[in-house]
Amino acid sequence: MQHHTATGFKNNYTDAVPGSTRDLLRWQWNARRKSLPPPPQTPTPVVAPNLAAIHANAGAAMQPAITWVGHATMLVQASGLNVLTDPVFSERASPVQWTGPQRAQPPGVALADLPPIDVVVISHNHYDHLDTNAVLALNKRAQGATLFIVPLRLKAWFIRQGIHHVVELDWWQQHTVRGVEFHLTPVQHWTARAMGDRFQTLWGGWAVFGADFHWYFSGDTGYSQDFQDTRARFQERSPDGFDIALIAVGAYEPRWFMQNQHINPAEAVQIHRDLHAKRSVGVHWGTFNLTDEPLDQPPADLAAARTAQGVSEDDFFLLKIGETRALPARVNG
Repeated sequence: MQHHTATGFKNNYTDAVPGSTRDLLRWQWNARRKSLPPPPQTPTPVVAPNLAAIHANAGAAMQPAITWVGHATMLVQASGLNVLTDPVFSERASPVQWTGPQRAQPPGVALADLPPIDVVVISHNHYDHLDTNAVLALNKRAQGATLFIVPLRLKAWFIRQGIHHVVELDWWQQHTVRGVEFHLTPVQHWTARAMGDRFQTLWGGWAVFGADFHWYFSGDTGYSQDFQDTRARFQERSPDGFDIALIAVGAYEPRWFMQNQHINPAEAVQIHRDLHAKRSVGVHWGTFNLTDEPLDQPPADLAAARTAQGVSEDDFFLLKIGETRALPARVNG
């Protein structure tokens, strides 16, 4: 397989991820030179979660629904399963909790208030997507019953944390849970959790197929042909496309440094079109200040991108932190 190498993993369409150490230092130096007081920002919209509805949505009568917890963490309720994407509940997206990117808003649903979580999908091991405290707490509250589905070579990290109900997958492999298929798909990114471990574990997006709902989660990614490949791969499995795609829309500036690893809103809308998604929702914004654009910039850039590409707000929308959106179930699987 071409993404396997003697020293780890690589992307399908570029070797230019992440930026060089020189580029990283250049970005940080430029940011320090521009360290003026930031302009006023509109806080990310927040609503109180409808916990009664979230908990009542269960079993055979489960209505497809999504609830945005914040950043890339989404509760997806569909096909009889409660699924959590990239759970991050800690105050900081960092290896330590005394420094590093800090939350601008608390989680939209507290971890203790979640319904029982059947499956957690992890896109990659960066600290704003894989939170040690969160996965330990999820495992403990479920007494080990929650299944963690992760990219290749990441299972060993979970085992070291004492979490054993883990399945790891390579790109295009799938695992089925109570009739729901979870497929790991290629995206353009990279991994590292410490010094010297770049590319040692795999990364990816998730394509999920249940009888009544098909959905996709991009994780972190730069723009590449991988999304057209994903559409082609699942054309027969899902001829009419995904019912919802969870696509990153934040952490994209400056483009000269970020473009190979993080999409911007215009590229997010293109991915929506590449996947032939019926609807998409923007994630990975408004929670952690990771890059140069203000936290409130993605909604404006997404609106401009939708207009430029002829996509309606109904077809590519944003949620408030804590908001639940019910979605139509498909009739014939």
